[in-house]
Amino acid sequence: MIPTWRMVLTAIVLFLLVVVAGLIAGYLLVDIPPANSAAKAQSNIYLYSDGTFLARDGDVNRENVRLSQIPRRTQRAVLAAEDRDFYSESAVDPAAMLRAAWNTATGKGTQSGSTITQQYVKNYYLGQEQTLTRKGKEFFIAIKLDREETKDQILEGYLNSSYYGRNAYGIQAAAQAYYGKDSEHLTTAEGAYLATLLNAPGLYDVTAHPENKGRALARWNYVLDGMVKKKWLSQAERAAMKFPEPGPVKTSAGLSGQRGYLVEAVKDYLRTNKILDEDTLRTGGYRITTTFAKDRQDAFVDAVNTRLMDKLDRSRKADTYVRAGGASIDPATGRVVAMYGGIDYAKQYVNGATRHDYQVGSTFKPIVFASAVQNQATTQDGVPITPDTVYDGTNKRMTVSNGHPTGFAPANEDDRSYGPVTVSEATDKSVNAVYAQMGIDVGPAKVRDTAVALGIPPGTPSLASSQGAISLGTATPSVLDMAQVYAGFAQHGTQRPYTLVDQVSKSGENLPLPARPERAALDRSAADTTTAILRSVVDGGTGTAAQGAGRPAAGKTGTAELDKAAWFAGYTPELATVVAVLGQNPKSAAQEPLYGAAGLPRINGGGFPAQIWADYTAAALEGRPVTDFDLQLEPGAAATPPAPTTSGPPPVPPGVSLPPVPGPTTPAPTTGPPTGFPTAPTVQPPTPTFPPQSPPATEPTEEFPTVGPEGAGAYPGRRGWWDG
Repeated sequence: MIPTWRMVLTAIVLFLLVVVAGLIAGYLLVDIPPANSAAKAQSNIYLYSDGTFLARDGDVNRENVRLSQIPRRTQRAVLAAEDRDFYSESAVDPAAMLRAAWNTATGKGTQSGSTITQQYVKNYYLGQEQTLTRKGKEFFIAIKLDREETKDQILEGYLNSSYYGRNAYGIQAAAQAYYGKDSEHLTTAEGAYLATLLNAPGLYDVTAHPENKGRALARWNYVLDGMVKKKWLSQAERAAMKFPEPGPVKTSAGLSGQRGYLVEAVKDYLRTNKILDEDTLRTGGYRITTTFAKDRQDAFVDAVNTRLMDKLDRSRKADTYVRAGGASIDPATGRVVAMYGGIDYAKQYVNGATRHDYQVGSTFKPIVFASAVQNQATTQDGVPITPDTVYDGTNKRMTVSNGHPTGFAPANEDDRSYGPVTVSEATDKSVNAVYAQMGIDVGPAKVRDTAVALGIPPGTPSLASSQGAISLGTATPSVLDMAQVYAGFAQHGTQRPYTLVDQVSKSGENLPLPARPERAALDRSAADTTTAILRSVVDGGTGTAAQGAGRPAAGKTGTAELDKAAWFAGYTPELATVVAVLGQNPKSAAQEPLYGAAGLPRINGGGFPAQIWADYTAAALEGRPVTDFDLQLEPGAAATPPAPTTSGPPPVPPGVSLPPVPGPTTPAPTTGPPTGFPTAPTVQPPTPTFPPQSPPATEPTEEFPTVGPEGAGAYPGRRGWWDG
């Protein structure tokens, strides 16, 4: 039967009613879903202080940017490539969809016929599968989205969610991957090439696939010609353009080498200072400009490799224990400009600059002296403590508090006795007997307060050691903590909390950073007088290797018990840096002595650490004027007497009464007091000399606090409180 016109008309009307009903039902039933996790995933980008790329974390290489951070010409290049009537058309183009479906069905290639809005819906809300169900959802979501968001919002989302090849998601990651620049600095030609990639990211990468360059050029020309056609680009500009060759494919910038140490230290700083919490950081999308200066960072690594790592032979068991840590701070700003964490984050996970489990040894002694001056402390006989105050440096000499033995009698390095010795010389030679008694004279609580004021965290293990043990460095602050302390000395006692971050932003908006106001940790005279005796350590004491920096410098060596760590902490007026060489068993993580490492009997602070410090400091300050310290000293500290050229001990100034020592004394005439405080009267009394003292008959029962993974401890008087 031949259908009548009424039958045909009825069928058409019914079909249209079904289509309309289907469209209404689809619109009502299909909601805009939450964004898929892949579309939301972003990396955090970490930059050096000069804005150059440092590292990124996260599995997806994406960093969302605002539309205002993308040049208008780049936006229009994308429109010319994908949807030239985007701003004037509706969210969907049924005719294009039918045409694409027909071409796909007739074997002319798979085509989408999708507008930018539909492509954005596919990228951000749905997935990449080619099914009728997905296309149907895409259709209705696009219509709804077009009613709820502006065209600019949709274009911004599209540019940030699209894939450009080279593992780059979004226009910002693409700009970095192909041209090594931020999206806001793209030229028109470069923007047109990135727009070209949207059609076939893998095929049109002319570096990875040079055989496809002809096709890529044709597509690039198509984009530019479309811009001319839409009057977004003049014909003259178009004619003058040359194809912008992209840069080479870069290997994945993961967290190997030093990058991992730096990134983890920055993340810890962000969390500790409540700038970003762990969950927020994990969402990604943050751009974090660090304080690390790339040239100084490279110089630090070079110094460690040249002075230490290149001298190790992994066939020597002791060499497998060697670890290193370093941190460098600009005293004027508190900015951490360089950090050394280890040979490779992928091989040695624990950061040598931020760990808190190694004793700092005698690098703690300047804190004791600074506390003495700050608190106007006196000896047991009431004599003010200055660089020229004389103490008894006899090995294993029992310390005294209020006339009573304390039970603490530490050994000097190599069990050497010095007899009467000035504080300055005792600092040069790191005489434990002197500083153990000085710590008791000042008071352990006051020493601890000074340490905290200078930047050592209050909860640092063993910081509250009893009697004089705190003075010899039983505490375990990190290398970074100690760099903050010495930055305070360099800045004349003014302390500004260190920072690892200059700026944190997301989508172009800066996050507020905590204020770091300066505060007076020490009186200037106390800090500067400490600097004066630490200059002597570098000029003629245990830290002479630091002279290799070629600048006026102050510093202190330190060696932990049983040589498990060797330190050098030093500074110039412009830079404070601490270096530590640490011993750790790679299998058990237990702390290990460094005897025999690098083929040497032992490693001390005046060796590798001071040499690394000198090389790094010289490189970090290269080209800058050489400046000397501007010191305001305590009375009596203006001149430090030179080390004696004879074998006899220095004379004891009048009024200085050394703590009592068991055994006889032998009077000896003197020729006058050392230069400086206190002033000698006309008549000079005889100076007592002290014979070496025997250790106590029984080992004291007090034990130092345990430290580190293997609970390393030492009894007072036990050999091992050594200093390089």
